[in-house]
Amino acid sequence: MFYRENGQFKTTYRADQQIFPIAQDRIAIALLLLAAFVLVPLSVSDYALRAILIPFLIFSMAAVGVNILVGYCGQISLGSGAFMAVGAYGAYNFYVRIPDMPLIAALIMGGFCATAFGILFGLPSLRVKGLYLAVATLAAQFFADWMFLRIKWFTHDSTSGGVSVSNLQVLGYPLDSPLSRYFFCLVLVVVVALLAKNLVRGAIGREWMAIRDMDVAAAVIGIRPMYAKLSAFAVSSFIVGMAGALWGFIYLGSWEPAAFSVDQSFKLLFMVIIGGLGSIMGSFFGAAFIVTLPIILNQGLPMVGSLIGIEISTAGISHAELMIFGALIVWFLAVEPHGLAKLWSTGKQKLRLWPFPH
Repeated sequence: MFYRENGQFKTTYRADQQIFPIAQDRIAIALLLLAAFVLVPLSVSDYALRAILIPFLIFSMAAVGVNILVGYCGQISLGSGAFMAVGAYGAYNFYVRIPDMPLIAALIMGGFCATAFGILFGLPSLRVKGLYLAVATLAAQFFADWMFLRIKWFTHDSTSGGVSVSNLQVLGYPLDSPLSRYFFCLVLVVVVALLAKNLVRGAIGREWMAIRDMDVAAAVIGIRPMYAKLSAFAVSSFIVGMAGALWGFIYLGSWEPAAFSVDQSFKLLFMVIIGGLGSIMGSFFGAAFIVTLPIILNQGLPMVGSLIGIEISTAGISHAELMIFGALIVWFLAVEPHGLAKLWSTGKQKLRLWPFPH
């Protein structure tokens, strides 16, 4: 009744091919962006911006990049943390070595560094796939850890591999408050998500999905597997690299190689699995789930323990968080392998028919 397509006629090809062809979707996205740009800054504390919303935005961007590679092209990758590290250290070197280097330009150059790194370690995808490809991309993680710990040039001659940035500004405006950093991340995430959505809807995205579904059949109909796979690695690594640069510059401020460990790679992969493979919206769902779940558990488990007369220690909360997190991942894989995005799509489908039973 409230989510109907009746009467929404398309009279041009452009109207039929727009990203959100249903008016209700366009209104919902507009309201969501309005809330993100207006309501959130007016009602959310600096702590929530710094500890919840900024990590959510950065992880959402990284999940979009991983989803392009894993969800749309079907290439399993366990080296996303390495691509984030290359993006962060690449942007850092451009930022500190080139005088008056703009922040946005440094972030983009860090993304290009991650692109080159991703193409290099994406070459095995031309010969292997599945578990073997996952192991090959995992090698990128170990290589990046060794590179940033042992080669001092990448860390500007830092003995521990730790680096730091300060006095960040964009177009003359300083990024010295959580609100300004939130706006900066929000604008970049909206732009990247819009570009990624258009990309997967085009010819390149259809090639990726054809390779994902059956690479032999895709080659038969004229799709070049080498070009499709390497382009997916390139685009995915660029987005993940920019997210890594944001993670270092905006969220951490100072970091070392351990900040981009293999745990980050698994966390990004879990975001894509929980949110939904092959869905840009699912990347945001997965990031929100991963970011908010530890906070909910840390706040909720002590309350539950007090109600039943059991005192739960900090270590117990940490262990319970890992157990619940693992159980939820198994549940999603077994019950809803298409993730939260599928549940969202099913809900919209039900609304199209409600209140009629047919």
